[in-house]
Amino acid sequence: MTATPTRPTSGVKVLSLPMHDPRVKPLLDELAAEYSSRYGNLYGNVQDELKRYPAEEFAAPHGALLILQEDGESVAGGAFRRYDSHTAELKRIWTHSSHRRRGLARLVLAELEAEAVRRGYRRIYLTTGPRQPEAKNLYLATGYVPQFDLAADPEEIKHLAFVKRLG
Repeated sequence: MTATPTRPTSGVKVLSLPMHDPRVKPLLDELAAEYSSRYGNLYGNVQDELKRYPAEEFAAPHGALLILQEDGESVAGGAFRRYDSHTAELKRIWTHSSHRRRGLARLVLAELEAEAVRRGYRRIYLTTGPRQPEAKNLYLATGYVPQFDLAADPEEIKHLAFVKRLG
């Protein structure tokens, strides 16, 4: 992977990994805890949600899973999978709870977008949940266009969809 000039910390490394790599486990473990605390069983079993997509969907040539590591610790990450021939779907964007507010999520987005462009995608699609206002605000701040009424109650919408044109 090429370095991004806007790295929030000079010691951050970007790794492209398969889903079964042990360095991905902190992402999935903390996502499960985060989803459980925010949503309970609103969308069903959290583990089922995290296993909804086969690991192969996040592998080349159509997908990618990136982890940011700092001093050997996985501190942030995210993935994309093929949504359609021109669109990548972002999934599992995550920043470790002790490393938030450092710009790492923005770096994850930038790296995923750059990798999606390299894989030939021209658009990004994603959804986030109604109880993740910081995610909604991040996507709005980084050029994603909401596919829902921003004035509506997020709890009634349930899945907040966004799109962004690439390149």
